[in-house]
Amino acid sequence: MGEGRANSQEGSPVSTADSDKPAAAPIRLYDSLRRQKVALEPLEPDKVRMYVCGPTVYDFAHIGNARPIIVFDVLFRLLRHRYGADHVTYVRNITDVDDKINARAAEEYPGRPLNDAIAEVTTRTTAQFHEDIAALGVLEPTVEPRCTGHIPEMIAMIETLIAKGFAYEAEGHVLLDTARAPDYGQLSGRSLDEMTAGARVEVAPYKKNPADSVLWKPSTDEQPGWESPWGRGRPGWHIECSAMAEKHLGEVFDIHGGGIDLQFPHHENELAQSRAAHGTDQMASIWMHNGFLQVEGEKMSKSLGNFVTIHELLATDNFGGRRWHGEVLRLAMLMTHYRQPIDWTAHGLEVAEKVLDSWYRVAGDATVPETSDFETELADTALADDLNTPKAITLLHSMCDVVREGNPDNAAGRFKRAAQLMGLMQTSAEEWDAAKRGGLDVDEAAIEAAIAERLAARAAKDFATSDRIRDELAAKGIQLKDGKNPDTGEAVTTWEVKRN
Repeated sequence: MGEGRANSQEGSPVSTADSDKPAAAPIRLYDSLRRQKVALEPLEPDKVRMYVCGPTVYDFAHIGNARPIIVFDVLFRLLRHRYGADHVTYVRNITDVDDKINARAAEEYPGRPLNDAIAEVTTRTTAQFHEDIAALGVLEPTVEPRCTGHIPEMIAMIETLIAKGFAYEAEGHVLLDTARAPDYGQLSGRSLDEMTAGARVEVAPYKKNPADSVLWKPSTDEQPGWESPWGRGRPGWHIECSAMAEKHLGEVFDIHGGGIDLQFPHHENELAQSRAAHGTDQMASIWMHNGFLQVEGEKMSKSLGNFVTIHELLATDNFGGRRWHGEVLRLAMLMTHYRQPIDWTAHGLEVAEKVLDSWYRVAGDATVPETSDFETELADTALADDLNTPKAITLLHSMCDVVREGNPDNAAGRFKRAAQLMGLMQTSAEEWDAAKRGGLDVDEAAIEAAIAERLAARAAKDFATSDRIRDELAAKGIQLKDGKNPDTGEAVTTWEVKRN
C-alpha cells in the first residue's frame, strides 16, 4: 500500500521522533461486490486510480446527486493525504449523450436544429453543475471526460464484444448478451429471472433476453448520431462509462464509485461488458455505493413537490425559508455515514450550521500548518475506516475542545487543517460570517426598520405586534437583544445573526 511513502509525508504527534512514527492505518472500504470491508491495496504501489459516475447534464443537479459528489470528494482528499496528490487519479465523467438531454433540448428550443439545442442545454447545465459543486467545496477531479469525446473508444469496445461472442446485432441495435456475460448479476446479487421481472430493463422483441442491455442504437435524422459499423447511431448508457474508464484508468483499476441507484443496471452492465471485452476477472478492485437520500421523511419526487436542487439550496429560499451556505450542505451530508440512507431536513441543516458557527468562532482565523497530528489522527482513526465521517465529526468536536481549553501549540491551526481534510473550514471567520449573512438574506435596512417599528409598538404597549416582529426576525435567523441607552435611559435594541 505504499505505507512508507505515506508515513514520510504525514505529520505525527510532536513528541514522537521520526523513527518511532506508527504505521498508518490501512484504508478499509466496503466493497459492494464482496459485501464486506476490505483493505485498499492499489494495483500499482503508491498510485490509486478511481472512477465515479458523474451527472447526466440535462437539468439542475438535485441534492441526491450531491451525495456521491461529496462522499467521493472526501475519499479523494483522504487518498491524496495518504499517497500524495500526484499519485491519485480521479476520473468523474459528464454524460452528455442521453435521450433525456434530447427531450429537454427539443422542449426548450423548439424549431432549432436538435444538435444546436442539445449544445445549448449541455453547456448551460454543465456550467451550473460546476458552479454548484464548487460551492460545496468539491475538488476538481483529475480528469472529467465527456461521452461525446469518446465515441471511437465505445465503438471499438463494442466491436471487441461482438468478435468475442458477448454481443449481437439485431434490427439496427447492438446488445450485450447477458446470458453469455461472465458472472452477470454478481454485483447486484440478482439472477437473470429477477432482472427480467424488474422494472428497469427495456423489453423489446429483438432481444434474446429481456435483460440484454443496449450497447448501440440507431438514430433518426433528427437525433444526434455518429457513423459506426452498424449504421448511424449513438451509444447506450452503460458502454459509455466502460469505455471512458478504460481510456483514462486502464482495463482494471482500484475503485469504482457511485450511488446505490446505479448498482443495477448501470454498474452491473459496466462490470459485465468490461470483463467480457478485456478477459479480466474484475473491472475494479473495490466497488463503492452511497445510500439513498430522502427529503423530510419522503422519497424525493417532483410529483410530491419536494424535489430540491443544489442550486435552490444555495441561491433561493425554497427550502427552510432561506438560502444555505455550501459548507452547511456539505457538513449536513457528512453527518450520516455514506452507506446509510439519509433524511435531508431543514433541521439537519440548522444543526450543521450551528456546528460550523462554533468551530469558526474558535479557530476560524488560525494559521493552518503544513502538517497536523490532528489531521493524521482524523485520517487514520475515522476516515480510513470506510469513510466514517460521523466518527470524524466527533473527533473534530474533541479537537475543538482542546482549542477552547487553551490552544496549545497552535491547536487551532491543527484543528482547522483536520477539518479541511473533510473539505470544511475553507475560509476565515469573517468570510464565513459574511457568507452566512448572505445566506440568510440579511437586509440591514429592513432589519433596522423592523426594530424601529417594534420599539414603537413596545412604547405603545402593543406587545402582540412587538412579539410578532421579534418572531418574524427570529425565523430569518436574526436574534434581538433589548437594553437601555446608558446616557438617556431610552430603550434600544441590537441584533445579530443567530448563533448557538
